[in-house]
Amino acid sequence: MNDDIITLPFVFDGEESGCFLVCEPPPTRDLNALFEDLHIAFGSGFVWTLKQITLHNEFKPLDGERDIFIVGGEKAEDYTNLLNAARKAVEYGYCVYLLPNPRGIRTADFIFVRKGVYKLFDLKTISGTASVGNRLIDSIGQTNRVLLNMTVDYNPMALARNIKNYFEKNTNACEVLIFKGKKQISIVRKSVEDKKFLKTFIRRYTK
Repeated sequence: MNDDIITLPFVFDGEESGCFLVCEPPPTRDLNALFEDLHIAFGSGFVWTLKQITLHNEFKPLDGERDIFIVGGEKAEDYTNLLNAARKAVEYGYCVYLLPNPRGIRTADFIFVRKGVYKLFDLKTISGTASVGNRLIDSIGQTNRVLLNMTVDYNPMALARNIKNYFEKNTNACEVLIFKGKKQISIVRKSVEDKKFLKTFIRRYTK
């Protein structure tokens, strides 16, 4: 019997209670091979691959943090931005896996897990006057979900138009998740297709 200890989110009475330890054998495939699989997987196979990545024994809890897991070794250049966004995600109930950057493989930044749902996100930290639109377009090819961590004031109408344009240019886009202060806003394709999207978004973003 294999008694390797792996982290998984634990759900009790419909509510996730952080990341608890369970007994389950880790995947034996190379982590880089699993990242390569993400580029060809889809549907349930894509979600299965995300789960296998989070189960991999290279991931360890990040010292001093709750529900954040990381692969050891050299830290990314934007590690501070990644950690700040990860901490916010934990506040919203996610278990967060910071993804490494294998050579020759274009990867996203995070896997978020909450209530048994696995999502792959590319992080864009908005900290200056650079166009959000350009940052969103840059994420195409990494993942279909983008996290915008807003650390500066940004014109809400311009932001709404940037997001709408992103969905129009990326037919595979699923979600843009926004962290703004203590608020999180999820924008999915159905939201953008609504004729009242601009007005609705501005109200949600500024209230």
